[in-house]
Formats: sequence, structure tokens, C-alpha cells
Amino acid sequence: MNYQLPNKDVLAKTDPLIAAAMTAEKDRQQNTIELIASENIVSPAVLEALGHEMTNKTLEGYPGARFHGGGENVDTVEQAAIDRAKDLFGAAYVNVQPHSGSQANLAIFYAVLKPGDKVLSLDLAAGGHLSHGLGANLSGRWFEAHHYTVNPETALIDYDQVEKLAIEIRPKLLIAGGSAYPREIDFVRMSDIAKKVDALFHVDMAHFAGLVAGGVHPSPLPHADFVTCTTTKTLRGPRGGLILCRDDKWAKKLQSAVFPGVQGSIHSQVIAAKAVCLGEALRDDFKAYAAQVKRNAALLATTLRCRDIDLVSGGTDTHIVLLDLKKYGLKGREVEAALAKVNITANKNPIPFDVANPQDWVGLRLGVSAATTRGITEYEFASLGVVVADIIHALANDDLESVLDASRKKIQEICDAFPI
Repeated sequence: MNYQLPNKDVLAKTDPLIAAAMTAEKDRQQNTIELIASENIVSPAVLEALGHEMTNKTLEGYPGARFHGGGENVDTVEQAAIDRAKDLFGAAYVNVQPHSGSQANLAIFYAVLKPGDKVLSLDLAAGGHLSHGLGANLSGRWFEAHHYTVNPETALIDYDQVEKLAIEIRPKLLIAGGSAYPREIDFVRMSDIAKKVDALFHVDMAHFAGLVAGGVHPSPLPHADFVTCTTTKTLRGPRGGLILCRDDKWAKKLQSAVFPGVQGSIHSQVIAAKAVCLGEALRDDFKAYAAQVKRNAALLATTLRCRDIDLVSGGTDTHIVLLDLKKYGLKGREVEAALAKVNITANKNPIPFDVANPQDWVGLRLGVSAATTRGITEYEFASLGVVVADIIHALANDDLESVLDASRKKIQEICDAFPI
């Protein structure tokens, strides 16, 4: 059978407004250096899977045990995603159905906790995540969440404090990982603390999963009862979540926690895209990519420090570089807006012990994964670091206009040299 691809002009004819916005977004990405730590650039193969007719197929359940007929091809895709994730991370159990990392986390809560049970996780300002028990999130409304933080001097996790809190609180679930902690976590110590208080240990590696896959970051799998992650960020895949375990004793509970516990039908085309990105991550070139991410982040951190920019914890072990702007009297949102003027995207972020109001946060989070995917290496990241520092210094001196033209030109040169 000859298969005919859809006419690429269909969207423009059917819905010009959406087509124009999507074209503009493609152009924006091409002419912007993406330094938002939670973003990356998927491959053409992942994009093809996301736009496939498999999106038409509705299925509930798991491969070989669906609630709808006609699922044999999706079964092949989902099983491939499961097998590839097992191979990639050394997991005995994998669930590839979560629609997001937050829903993967919610499934863990659903599987092992009852409403009102105690959870101990990293404080949001110290780099934690809202789905780990933040009051505004369901995880914080239905469960009794407590939080550990970092050492005020080093901005590193204070494991003695974690242990002290765990003994005092006796949580049922201890959580490590988050969205803005730039350093490696001592999974062995955290696992020991969990065992000491008879807690289960959950690691959310959403941000550094690709570094684990690439062999340049310690894996939590041997130490945690549960590991969750997203397939975007450093894993360079579609938006969605994964659940992994080092053994399969929780398989039955986790299967039912995802479906019918917290989700209904699967996103078939997204699971196909997950399978593609997991297959890509098994290749040697992905290992080279992960290593380059680490080098780029380290070089960006060094450049910023040399330009008198303070960094939370003094540097990074991952793809994240977290800036502390308080000595310049700047808010994260101000620097975010200024960087946007020269076509760099970043995001405001709290730093440890920051205020609660996001508009007053004095942190700025940078990440190197997307720019590294474009082929950008240390040489260009040195230039990017200088541009970021120049913007901060000029903004602090109320002289932003003096650096905009030169900075914008430098960013365009990098974008032109490294097209997506």
C-alpha cells in the first residue's frame, strides 16, 4: 500500500490563525537561544511520531489487556517504550503512560499513601517541585507535607537536617529531586534515612534523567523504591512522564494507580514519541550529548562567576545554573525580561529562603540542554555567559540600552551558526 503524507498546507488553509502562530513559534525558536532548563528540542523522528494518525486511537489498559479493540499496533509501540526504558535505566518495572511528570508523581502518592499521610520533600525555594506537597497543589492538599531545605551557607542539601526531620516527622514517603537544585543528590544517604524511619523513598529525576541515561550522572534506580521523570528536558523527548522501579514488587499497585487511578485513556501518539526518544537515548551519540551538556553547564557557570555573578551553591553538577541576583538589587523577572530583548529565554526562579511572591524572587534559572542540542559547545557558551552578565550589569546600572544592540547581534550570530 502506498501511504500519502498529508498536504503540509492543510493547516494554513483550514485555520490561518493557528497556522500563523505555529509558524511564528518555529521562527522564534530558530532565532532564540533557549536557556529555560525544562526545555529541549526534539528530533524530526519524535515530531513525526507526535503528528501521526495513531493519535486517533483510543485505548485504556495495558498491552495485551485493553478495554477497546484495534490496539495491536499501539501495543507494539507501548511495549517497545517499556522495553527501551528498562534497558536504558536498568529498571525492572516501567510505566510509560503518565501524561506528565506531575501525574507520574501523583500516581506514586495514589499507590502508596492515604489522604493525610506524611510526606517529606525538598522545599520549593530550595529547588523542590510543586507536585511534592506544595499547598497549592493536590499533593499538598490531600497529604500532610513537610519540607527539608539546604544549608544557608553552601545551598547544598543538609542531610543531617533531613535525617533529624525524618526522625521527628516519621513520613511515609521521603522525596528527593525537584526543578531547580543544580547539584547531585546523595541517593545512598537519602535511602539510608528512609530506611531508618521505615519510609518509602521516591526520586523525581525529571530534570536530570537524560544525564542518567547518558551515563554522566549517578542513577537513583539502585537506591529508590520509586523513580519518576519526564521524557522532555534532558531526555530530549515529548512531553510526558515515566515511572520506574528497580524491582517489580510494586507493579500491580502502580499499574492500577496510573489507570484507572489518576488517568483514563492513553495518548497513543505521545507514547510512540516516547519510544522514539528512548531509542535515541540508547545510542552512543546521546551519551556524547549528555557529556556535552555537563561541559556546557560547567563552562557557563565558570563564565558567570568570573563576571561577578553569584550562583546558588557556587556552580552546578547538572544542566542547571541558578543565579542569585540579590546583590545587584534585581528581581528574576526583570532579568528574564531584559534577556528576552536580546532573544535569550530564561525564567525567574526562587533561590533558597527566597520570598513567597514570584514577582519578588531574586533568582534566575538557566539550563543548557536545548542549546546543546543545536550543537553549541563551550566556546559559544562562554559568549552566552558574557552576554547574560553584561545584561545583568547594565540593568543594575540602569543602562540596559547600551548593551542591547551588541548582545542581540551576538545571539543572532550564534543562532545562524547553529540552526535547529
